[in-house]
Amino acid sequence: MKKIRTAVIAVGYMGRFHAEKFAANADAQLVAVADADLARARQVAGALGCAAAADYRTVLSRIDAACVAVPTEKHHPVVRDCLEAGVHVLVEKPISRTLAEADALLELAHAKGLVLQVGHLQRFNPAFQALAADRGRPLFIDIERLAPFKARGGDMDVILDLMIHDLDLVLALARAPVEQMSASGFRVLTGAIDIANARIEFADGCIASVSASRVSQSPVRKLRVFRDDSYVSADLQEQKLRTVRKCAAGSTAGIEETEQAFERADELRAQAEDFLRAVRGGAQPGGARPGGAQPLVSGEQGRRVLALALDIGKLVQARLARHAQSP
Repeated sequence: MKKIRTAVIAVGYMGRFHAEKFAANADAQLVAVADADLARARQVAGALGCAAAADYRTVLSRIDAACVAVPTEKHHPVVRDCLEAGVHVLVEKPISRTLAEADALLELAHAKGLVLQVGHLQRFNPAFQALAADRGRPLFIDIERLAPFKARGGDMDVILDLMIHDLDLVLALARAPVEQMSASGFRVLTGAIDIANARIEFADGCIASVSASRVSQSPVRKLRVFRDDSYVSADLQEQKLRTVRKCAAGSTAGIEETEQAFERADELRAQAEDFLRAVRGGAQPGGARPGGAQPLVSGEQGRRVLALALDIGKLVQARLARHAQSP
């Protein structure tokens, strides 16, 4: 099969890793990396054996697909330029800054029949995938994501920086419309929200509690799901599952406990493979794509979780404003 000609746009911290995955993939030909810092682009290109460019627009005519890893405020113009050039796109989360920008990108991708995938990486975590394979209705979902402070990303609040990963997982599990929410958050080390919690109630009765902090001493990524017959605890950091399940009627054991430890997965590589599979699946103008050609995290799903994250951000800001006015 002809290799899919790819480029990575912006090769900073994450972009460099993306470029390595595409360079190593047998289905892809990494044609170029582009970065406003040409010296950085040349350094990465030299290591991976591809071309370097300062202006990503100069490579669009030579590629089939692009991975966009620019800062969030540039997602809309860069992804738009790629789509207008007929290039399939994998864009880092969140899909864009605003819903209006997201809608414009979705409309363009649909009109041209192009893949628009959003980089919600935890969907490729094997522990989460094993948990999600149980289609039973969750009653309560509890997610905690804690990270040590890093200066990188401090211009974005913790909701769009970290919590959005787990909001995507919640929406993948709950599969029901959001009915109501409450949220709180606080500034600690930056001018943006550094720690936040959201309580989300779904129309089917499921409730989710989602906490995120980027001012913690050690990283934690824990997910707990309660169903009417079981409790599952996932350590997404260590990629492990522990399940406590009610035994079948007539059993004297009462409950049974099982533990699963998964072979350490390269989620970034799995995401690149999924993107290339979707691109290979083909498309037609007007958005018609074969069912198997849909990426695991579509642009529509990226838009839905962005809407939820923005709503939570508004609730947090409104609460802070109320308390700031208190005597």
